[in-house]
Amino acid sequence: MAAVDSFSFLLREIGQACSCVIETLAFIGAFYIMKTSLTVASNTYSLIRLYFIPRLVSRPDLVKLYGRWAAVTGCTSGIGKSYAKELACHGVNVVLISRNKEMLEALAKDIEDSYKVETEVVVADFSRGRQVYPAIKKALLGKETGILVNNVGVFYDHPDYFANLTEDKIWDLININIGAANMMVHMVLPGMVQRKKGAIVNVSSMSSYHPSPRMTAYSASKAYLDHFSQSLYYEYAPQGIFVQCLCPAFVCTNMSKYSPTLSKKSLLVPSADEYAHQAIATLGLSRRTPGYSLHSIQGFFAQIIPEWLWVRGMSRLGSF
Repeated sequence: MAAVDSFSFLLREIGQACSCVIETLAFIGAFYIMKTSLTVASNTYSLIRLYFIPRLVSRPDLVKLYGRWAAVTGCTSGIGKSYAKELACHGVNVVLISRNKEMLEALAKDIEDSYKVETEVVVADFSRGRQVYPAIKKALLGKETGILVNNVGVFYDHPDYFANLTEDKIWDLININIGAANMMVHMVLPGMVQRKKGAIVNVSSMSSYHPSPRMTAYSASKAYLDHFSQSLYYEYAPQGIFVQCLCPAFVCTNMSKYSPTLSKKSLLVPSADEYAHQAIATLGLSRRTPGYSLHSIQGFFAQIIPEWLWVRGMSRLGSF
């Protein structure tokens, strides 16, 4: 009889312990579901606020908000070229900075004829380091540069292992992807602070979200821009300066020409014009965004998936 009572007591104790564990797991599950639901709701709200509401209201006056002139680097093709046109479409004069003189002059003429704004061209090869900046500084002197778009960047010829990169390519990644943004911001920021208004747009990449093998140095340079932008925002937002980091996924530009799939325009790989049209609408609204509605959905999943899954996908990128 005593053995039966002991067994019954043991069963009750086990039942109570299991019940406690089940309740704890249920609480954790409920918390996770609530957190995920709030994240989904927040991202849905951001999508609507950034990409749909701007279509229903009048376009912002960028000249009034930030200033009469914008400077755009890396603007003879791709996102930089399209973003420069979008700025001109908003009535902003544009300083076009890139290394190809003929393409710069052709773009300047196109912008002036199409949008009736002023332009100025500056030939600058950012891979040459600090020696290019005096000419840029001279061109910007006396202009109310209210918007700076740091778009210039360099990628690998194709995704590859770090040890296979040439020393020249590594220095290009440092001088162009990192150095140019730092120096350009340092050049225009004092004037923005003095006027208590301005906007800085740094074009990063979604590859900065997680470690990205086979584009190690590139993604690291873009992660630098991401953190650089966020820190600048907190430093200078109180002084009226808006700093934005754009983190797009793949856009149909020269950077994706290594891939037969990614070099073709599709639903998830927009043209540079489509991308810039949506991205400029987020200026002043979001300090960190992919800049394109479907990329924002991709970005949401990119941030919640396990790192190992992201790494596996990036490792296979060269076969796309």
